[in-house]
Amino acid sequence: MLELIKKIRNQTGAGVIDIKKALDEAKGDETKAIELLRKRGLEKADKKGGRDANEGIIASYVHSNNRVAVLVKLLCETDFVARNEEFIALGEDIAMHIAAMSPKSISSEEVPEDLVERSKKDWAEELLKENKPAEIVEKIMLGKEQKLRNENALLSQSFVKNPDKTVGELIKEKAGKMGENIQVGEFTRIEL
Repeated sequence: MLELIKKIRNQTGAGVIDIKKALDEAKGDETKAIELLRKRGLEKADKKGGRDANEGIIASYVHSNNRVAVLVKLLCETDFVARNEEFIALGEDIAMHIAAMSPKSISSEEVPEDLVERSKKDWAEELLKENKPAEIVEKIMLGKEQKLRNENALLSQSFVKNPDKTVGELIKEKAGKMGENIQVGEFTRIEL
C-alpha cells in the first residue's frame, strides 16, 4: 500500500492523506483513485478561481529559427508558487504553445470583434449562395462564430503538447495540483 501511495504521489503531486482517501474510496484501484484525485483537483481549482492572483512570472519562448518570440505573464497567488519549477515550466509551455498556435486573445469573449465581423460577412455571402433557410443560416452562423472564437482564444485551444486537453484545462489541472488560482495575465507574440 505504501509503495502505491508513493507511486500515485509522484504521478499526481497530491497529498498522502488525499491519496489514501481516494484509494479507500476506489477500493484500491489505482486508476480510479487517480481519476478521483484529478476531479477533486479541478473542483478545488474552480473554487480558487475567484481569488486574487497578484504574483507570478514572465515566461518566454524564442523559436529555434529566431523568427518567432513570445512573452507571457502567468499569474498565481503567492511568490512561493511563482518560484516552483512546475509553475515555471507551465509558463514556458504556454509561451511555446502561443508561438505555435498564434492565438488572438486569452478567452473567446476577448477575440477581436473586427475579426468576427469580417468572418460573418464572408460566411453570410457563402450561405446566401447555398440558398439555405433563414433559421438554419442563423444556427450555422452562431456555430461558426463560436468555432472561430474558440480557435483564436488561448484558453480554448487544444494544447500543442497534449491535444486531448485545452490550455484552459491544463491551467485548471495545475491550479488544482498547486492549490492556487493560476491565470494568464497577458501575452505578446512577435514574428518576423
